[in-house]
Amino acid sequence: MNDDSSSRLVAELRRWLDSAAAGAQLPSSRTLVAEHGVSPVTVQKALRTLAAEGRVETRPGVGTFARTRPLARPADYGWQTEALSLGTPTTPLSPSALQSVPNDVFALHSGYPDRELTPESLVRAAFRRAARANAITERPPTAGLPDLQAWFANEATTSSDAAAGSIAPSDVVVLPGSQSGLTTAFRALVGAGRSLVVESPTYWGAILAARQVGVRTVPVPSGAAGPSPEAVDRALAESGARAFYAQPNFASPTGANWSPQLRRDLLEVMRSRGAFLIEDDAAHDFGIAAPARPLIGGDTAGHVVYLRSLSKSVAPSVRVAAIVARGPARQRILADAEVESIYVSNVLQTVALDVVTQPAWRSHLRRVARELGARRDLLVAALAEHAPSLTLDHVPTGGLNLWARLPDETRLDRYVAACRDRGVTVGNGDEWFPAEPTGPFVRLNYAGPNPGGFGEAARVLGSVLTDGAW
Repeated sequence: MNDDSSSRLVAELRRWLDSAAAGAQLPSSRTLVAEHGVSPVTVQKALRTLAAEGRVETRPGVGTFARTRPLARPADYGWQTEALSLGTPTTPLSPSALQSVPNDVFALHSGYPDRELTPESLVRAAFRRAARANAITERPPTAGLPDLQAWFANEATTSSDAAAGSIAPSDVVVLPGSQSGLTTAFRALVGAGRSLVVESPTYWGAILAARQVGVRTVPVPSGAAGPSPEAVDRALAESGARAFYAQPNFASPTGANWSPQLRRDLLEVMRSRGAFLIEDDAAHDFGIAAPARPLIGGDTAGHVVYLRSLSKSVAPSVRVAAIVARGPARQRILADAEVESIYVSNVLQTVALDVVTQPAWRSHLRRVARELGARRDLLVAALAEHAPSLTLDHVPTGGLNLWARLPDETRLDRYVAACRDRGVTVGNGDEWFPAEPTGPFVRLNYAGPNPGGFGEAARVLGSVLTDGAW
């Protein structure tokens, strides 16, 4: 069976259907074989593809016809997320993003970048230097190495709209990874039994962290443009929550990057409600078309509590992150961190600081941006060609993944399992919803290994839908 012949025939039949009357009958399979010089198997495969797209319907014993009415767009049930505000579905103990797979599998499920996108030579050199320094035997201050605190403070200022000096090194608390930071922030600023407003969908790790500390999540719908300020305001008012967790830059999983107006509007909501906005900037170093701009830069009253990690951009083994908070909130966070971890490894802090202060660090980030853009575009093109039934609301301007919607009738668990059986792993979109999913989605990481295999992986994603293996 020739995939090129099938793709060519599908394209020809799409053009025919575009101009055909509703209910028009397609030429018989025998006619299509003769006219297009393809095999009967190729014809059947093309017709199955068109049926999966909703372009045709087959009547046994009669023939194949253009659908009598246009296929409706996927229903948008996002409004129900806000109306129901129920955040207690079961989440797998081991989320798909953390699962290991054999080397011969196309891994589109991971949330980490490929080794080729990390500054490996800088990291190795930094570890060698740290091993020869006092860092290997000394205990660091509880809040972190002063120079690393200063670096995080400067980054939050210079890469945002913050006024010079509005973020001080003493506002920074260094933590052992962003997941630890989320747990600390939710426990210190929200508290067990109280409510936290979150985007839906949102980062699965934040959902699990909230549940771990007994925090009730109150979801508001969010998509390619981010959440509605009015929805966030209503959720805060109705739930009594005094905190909102969000990802303004290259959100996982949607890839949303908030507009300047949305940033201003949501900051105003926080001010009017006297609430915290817990800003997760995990994808800070993965901008493609434009750099990340921390929301904390527009806040001078301590409403924004800012979290940034270096574990993905430096190396997975360098579990170093930081929270920027001001006023009593910072004291609560530091007190929780002291109980949770006492301090972060001096060696890891020294290595992280060494890497990000090297002149080659900025050059590395520029190279990563170019490479991510190329990989993203390669996967987008592969999906358009081989899996057109997967819908992309938008192409993200940064981050590591695409957020794709499957046809409404897809049984997501079965689809994910069928793809895995054929050698492709994808992120099960249900894991990113704090309440009931609003449709079948998958998260596809374009930053992982083997981008040359994106075409083959996309063929699997499309063929599983076409074959009805789900």
